[in-house]
Amino acid sequence: MKVARFERRVDEKPDRPTVVKKMSGRRALWFCLGPSLICLVGLAATSNSVRANESALVERVKSTWRAQDGETIEHILSNVSKVAQFVPRTWGVAEGFDRDEYVFVSWTRHRDNKSDEQYVITWKIAFDGTIQLASTYAKPMELGWRALALSLIASEVADGERDANHRFLHDLANFNFVTTTRGPLGNLLRQGRCTIVEPVGVDYLPKPNDKPTEKGGLWRVLLLVNCNIPGPRFFTHNGVIIFEKSEGYDWEPQSFFAKRIAAFPPGSWFDRIEPKEWEELDGRDRPR
Repeated sequence: MKVARFERRVDEKPDRPTVVKKMSGRRALWFCLGPSLICLVGLAATSNSVRANESALVERVKSTWRAQDGETIEHILSNVSKVAQFVPRTWGVAEGFDRDEYVFVSWTRHRDNKSDEQYVITWKIAFDGTIQLASTYAKPMELGWRALALSLIASEVADGERDANHRFLHDLANFNFVTTTRGPLGNLLRQGRCTIVEPVGVDYLPKPNDKPTEKGGLWRVLLLVNCNIPGPRFFTHNGVIIFEKSEGYDWEPQSFFAKRIAAFPPGSWFDRIEPKEWEELDGRDRPR
């Protein structure tokens, strides 16, 4: 497939959906891949054989790629579209500067969108045939459809979108993909009589380019909760819960509250806090 390739600087954040724009008159689509700021343009197929090759490549990605829990792409997109402002549009194929091929699906937030601007989720097909999700903002989908839906809905709220699904965002059961030695996070929060308040964060943080010795990127879930249990008010009211998961590793608690959740039974997280623990906090989890 012949593909025009060019580089274009854009003002975007790697953890936000990338806007793409259809190029009127040329039946083409350009899009940018994460922090690399590389834009691809996939021209419309000009022969039946090219269309067949592209279709086969798209179907290969759909049938091969899996989330960590085994969910397929189509299962994830279908479920996300039921709870988030997420309308899948067009599948396509493009080639990057690295000569690898990319399969993408474009989507919009609103079904009646009349604008040419859309978002994309891309998968990279390397020379060795491996398939990797390339869109940083969409990496939560590797944890399953609920993680992607939560991430997109949180972005809708941050962007001031009307009719964002706050109910889904606050449903404790949707956070059970975060696992601890005590059990799924959502179940523990329910047993601890907690409710979620905003903001909510479900994000993927890539490895910094200036720190090549560090491990790969990580997923981060950040929640603020109110809990109807005895304990210091700055934990039970707008308490900060942070869990992180590096690629290939289990979820690890990062905030003081998260560490208590992982270590003690629900509802008794603050029954006993040692003086040395207050010293270790050093004000990090306390209101300033």
